[in-house]
Amino acid sequence: MVRVLVAPDKFKGTLDAHGVASSIARGVVAHLADVDVIERPMADGGEGTASILVDTIGGVRDEVEVDGPHGTPVRAPIARLTDGRSIVEMADASGLQLVSENERDALTASSRGTGELISAARTRGFTTVVALGGSASTDGGVGAATVNGWRFVDARGRDLPPGGGALEDLARIHPPGSEGSAGPVTGLRDVDNPLLGARGAARAYARQKGANEREVAQLERGLEVLADRIRADVGIAVDTVPGGGAAGGMGAGLMAFFDAELVPGFEVVAAACDLARAIQSVDLVITGEGVLDEGSLGGKTPVGVAALARDAQVPCLALCGSIGLSDELLASVGFTMWASLETEVGRPHGLTDPSGSLATAARRLVRRYLSA
Repeated sequence: MVRVLVAPDKFKGTLDAHGVASSIARGVVAHLADVDVIERPMADGGEGTASILVDTIGGVRDEVEVDGPHGTPVRAPIARLTDGRSIVEMADASGLQLVSENERDALTASSRGTGELISAARTRGFTTVVALGGSASTDGGVGAATVNGWRFVDARGRDLPPGGGALEDLARIHPPGSEGSAGPVTGLRDVDNPLLGARGAARAYARQKGANEREVAQLERGLEVLADRIRADVGIAVDTVPGGGAAGGMGAGLMAFFDAELVPGFEVVAAACDLARAIQSVDLVITGEGVLDEGSLGGKTPVGVAALARDAQVPCLALCGSIGLSDELLASVGFTMWASLETEVGRPHGLTDPSGSLATAARRLVRRYLSA
């Protein structure tokens, strides 16, 4: 009997990690009669992380009303794990998924709702874990910090309006008078991008949030000003910290304004799922995500799974929606073989029938691997 572990992340916009895992598993079983498939849906600190941790560790969910990216109220969940931690996702409160394409405004989108979600979660006094990823904002966490009592003012002492577009006018950061009693915060980063520069929050991600080239430059200038003021007024340097650029700079904001620690989200989820042990017990691993590209190298699920499989000397296959990495690079990070829905079934069919497409592509990929 062949033992296969299926450990993918979501395909954003089409299937969650559970749906991806079950679809791939169906394709594996269709090709192999004598097979034991273990489904282990994964996450890396982006959308779906709370759900995976609740399923793995156990817990319950509450909902609170918070401000969305542009101030419209939204309902966002707080997951209370049985180990005492509270898990919130930035995507649920300040996520790009909450804004239609024609309403995206990277300059004014705010992280305030995430701050409200953190505040509600911290009232229990346990560690609050913030899953970073999928944000609509590029405000360096300033919106979230205002909920915690921080003030961000211009040269005339006026509070800045919401959004990263106003940060270039920042003249002073005023800390809260008292933070009150609240538990610590941990940020789960799904990328290792710094706050500034070519791989920073603005230049790497603001375009997908609706920014044009002029607005990207404006957001970058604003984050540069914010980093300078954090150094001067808060006393820490956040501009080069790995993950500081996650979620529109929310990684840096958590460090500066919530005294948070940033940790790789994949490592936290993998430890909770005991993924390394699971890999050691199988003959083959299959992982994947919607897009496997250079951004995946900074902490995304498939590359993390491949590294664990390589350590255990277990072959690892990648099945993704699209792949933007060279064969040499894919092999160097631990993949034995790979395929995409674009090449296996075509992009249109992959989007209209993602589950069936994944099953078909998985069957073909496993067949090629076994015949190689």
